[in-house]
Amino acid sequence: MASLKALRQRIRSVTNTRQITKAMKMVAAAKLRRSQDRALANRPYSTQMGQMVQALAARVDKASAPPLLGGRSATQKRVRLVVFTADRGLCGSFNSSAIRAVRSRVAELQAAGAEVTLTCVGRKGNDVLKRQFEEIIRRVHIGVGRNLTFAKAEEIARHLLHDFDQEGFDACFIVYNAFVSAMTQTLTWRQIIPVPEQEEGAPTLASPPTCEPEEEEILARLLPHNVAVQIFRAMVESDASENGARMTAMDNAVRNAGGMLRRLRITYNRTRQAAITTELMEIISGSESLKG
Repeated sequence: MASLKALRQRIRSVTNTRQITKAMKMVAAAKLRRSQDRALANRPYSTQMGQMVQALAARVDKASAPPLLGGRSATQKRVRLVVFTADRGLCGSFNSSAIRAVRSRVAELQAAGAEVTLTCVGRKGNDVLKRQFEEIIRRVHIGVGRNLTFAKAEEIARHLLHDFDQEGFDACFIVYNAFVSAMTQTLTWRQIIPVPEQEEGAPTLASPPTCEPEEEEILARLLPHNVAVQIFRAMVESDASENGARMTAMDNAVRNAGGMLRRLRITYNRTRQAAITTELMEIISGSESLKG
């Protein structure tokens, strides 16, 4: 059985840990509201942008389509995966779910004979994936979540488009945790290069866009912008999901610490009572022996 001193130290340590996790939970909750509003506000614009680009792409002759519409290669032998994770941990399975999905997809694509490269947005994804895939990681973006701006998304998009123009890959997919609620995040895969064709049954624009000037000239400006828009959506969705996951994880940690403290205090009181009882018995025994 542990000594009273050891139990007091353990109780003090768990109490300090609970205070830290409670503070982290409050900080994550404060950040969550702002990041949730930003993610929800961004969805209509990014969705409408994707639908408009697809509608315009459907009116362009595929034989003369630009590379961002798939005019360069009909195959996907070289694939770039962009994984969005956090710069910090202590957010449950937020990081590990995305990392596991990327590992599985890389193995699947390599088994099919594709050449896979990675772009890591977030420190945690890079730290884990480089142990196994260091040779295929082409770019790393760290600190994006500290100041979420569209300029950051444009910077990432610019690097991707540069690699694409240099024929570094044929297709690009992003993977991120889409925000549903503080307790629920959905791992989402989205193709951003080239623009995917309109899927059967997918929502479309209420009316086809009227173009002035021609579709080709409009797409020349919209296609790079659409890549940045979809990346920014992944950034804000991932940020909201991270704060929700961290708030939930810290709430569970506070609850677990509270339960551990109750058990430790019960053990401490029982140990203390046993020690007092033993001392009393020794005093009584000594007194009886003197009387005898």
